Amino acid sequence: MPRFAFEYLEGGCFSEVNLRRNTEEIREVRLRPWYLNDFPGANLRTEIFGQVYEAPFGIAPIGLQGLMWPRSTEILAKAASDSRIPFILSTVGTASIETVAEITGGKAWFQLYHPAELELRDKLIDRVKAAGFPVLVILADTPTFAYRPKEIRNGLSIPPRMSLRNISQMLVRPTWCLGQLLAGKPEFKTMKPYIPKGLNMKHLGLFMNKTFSGRLTADKIKAIRDRWPGKLVVKGVVTPEDAELALRLGVDGMIVSNHGGRQLDAGESTIRPLTLLAKEFGNRTTMMLDSGVRSGPDVACVLASGAKFVFMGRSFMYGVGALGARGGDHTIFMLKRQLRQVMEQIGCESVRDLPKHLVP
Repeated sequence: MPRFAFEYLEGGCFSEVNLRRNTEEIREVRLRPWYLNDFPGANLRTEIFGQVYEAPFGIAPIGLQGLMWPRSTEILAKAASDSRIPFILSTVGTASIETVAEITGGKAWFQLYHPAELELRDKLIDRVKAAGFPVLVILADTPTFAYRPKEIRNGLSIPPRMSLRNISQMLVRPTWCLGQLLAGKPEFKTMKPYIPKGLNMKHLGLFMNKTFSGRLTADKIKAIRDRWPGKLVVKGVVTPEDAELALRLGVDGMIVSNHGGRQLDAGESTIRPLTLLAKEFGNRTTMMLDSGVRSGPDVACVLASGAKFVFMGRSFMYGVGALGARGGDHTIFMLKRQLRQVMEQIGCESVRDLPKHLVP
């Protein structure tokens, strides 16, 4: 990837304290092995929302995926579908709802950035419904655009700009450049029908900034719950108060998340609130996590701490950036093998039994 694209993927907000804390504190979790028991083997299959997946992890939503690697949204959606794990499409992804529905047979999930206009919200929800997606994820952890120094330096703030520095970085990445030429410039494909034609980059950025109202409220959740017939998940819950409110409003699951450490540097890592919320709400809802998970051992530690499912974003983009069209399949294979090895080592037959191996 060109450096500006990699830094968009890799970066966090402010001093990137919480970005590092996410992974560091997951890796403070300890697992207890049972060596002398009979062990028939490890089974990674996991059921959530009535669907059995081949592994307890999925691909998290990432905006502007096609900027980081050409057609990466399509690559990862296909890899997830082929491996029977969930793929979450972002509202600001670079493939449309309909394209991802065709690739996945309608089995993808969709993450909704709440639009400022209710008519646009309803149009997006109706398109997701028509595509057959079983799960709608609504975003709570981005009430405002964070201060991200790397994105500002690289011209990827709102409004965006393309500098000579960025152009020079592209020119020394010929494979990336050729891929972009073949794929066409990255666009917000799901949003394309609603974007006025002929906008330059500056005005497109301003339009997108005005289009979304980031703060999620009880009234907004209730309205979505009334309109959406499938499973509803809130992403970004980290406190008991928010979890209790979400449950009262009828959500089916929660993803503990801090937007990959890209929003609040002074916030907690994701593993700490997950541990507390899983104890209090784990029997009442499907508790999941993203942010900070990079490897199979990380997945094992998060599941042992009470999550029923885990999502990763950066890990899959690293794979695509390294291996192109083969990157999604390879990363899924690698993560499954790593997780299976951990389970074999500690003598854990099923992912649902991982909490029994947690060292208090």
